[in-house]
Amino acid sequence: MKDLAQWIALAPMHQRVNLHGVDVVAARCRQVRQVGCFDTAFPADLPTVETWFALPRALNSAGVRRYGFHGLAYESVVLQLTEMRDDERVLLAHLGSGASLCALHGGRSVATSMGFTALDGLMMGTRCGSLDPGAVLHLLRQPDMDVERVERLLARDSGLRGVSGLSADMRELLDSSETAAAEAIELFCHRAVREVGGLIALMGGIDRLVFSGGIGEHAAPVRARICDQLGWLGLRLAPEANLATRM
Repeated sequence: MKDLAQWIALAPMHQRVNLHGVDVVAARCRQVRQVGCFDTAFPADLPTVETWFALPRALNSAGVRRYGFHGLAYESVVLQLTEMRDDERVLLAHLGSGASLCALHGGRSVATSMGFTALDGLMMGTRCGSLDPGAVLHLLRQPDMDVERVERLLARDSGLRGVSGLSADMRELLDSSETAAAEAIELFCHRAVREVGGLIALMGGIDRLVFSGGIGEHAAPVRARICDQLGWLGLRLAPEANLATRM
């Protein structure tokens, strides 16, 4: 538990709460065995080049590197994929309040959109996703901002909620007639397509695209828009099948 507490800074939205839950169960149910299942386990064998930031080597040795998250969700999806070949190139798109992409080759993670923290990569429900570090420095220099306020801005007040100014819930945005809602959805899909293209390039192509997560599983218009923009791959969406699973 002490070792795990050292990583609260890596996942401030999750780690502290999870450890508190372990303490509560241990105090009330002392005979119950608790087992840790780590979200970073699935991408733990990423290629070395995928884990590096272009920072001084000493920082990498100190743990400032790309880890990847959503491993539990990705492992669950992989277990459900049928007839996956040993050389198959699969892109998993986990889209929800938290959103990320994972590139698989032969069932193993070779690249992911999330990095040092779960803030990186895709635009999410309330998280900003990839952001120019200079923008963070700019925010920190503002007289009314400090580390805590910037952290809240990036983690809880950005993403779909921040861009739309309405909601972090894709269902509400899809039902809205507000221009800001439409712009938030457009940006969400745009960022997904942009990241998908990069991971497909790393794999040298793609054999299967799999959607998961609350948005990925149920938001038919979002799946359709993303797939339409990937038509250059030869990808064709079956409209009837797409509409069969929707919010």
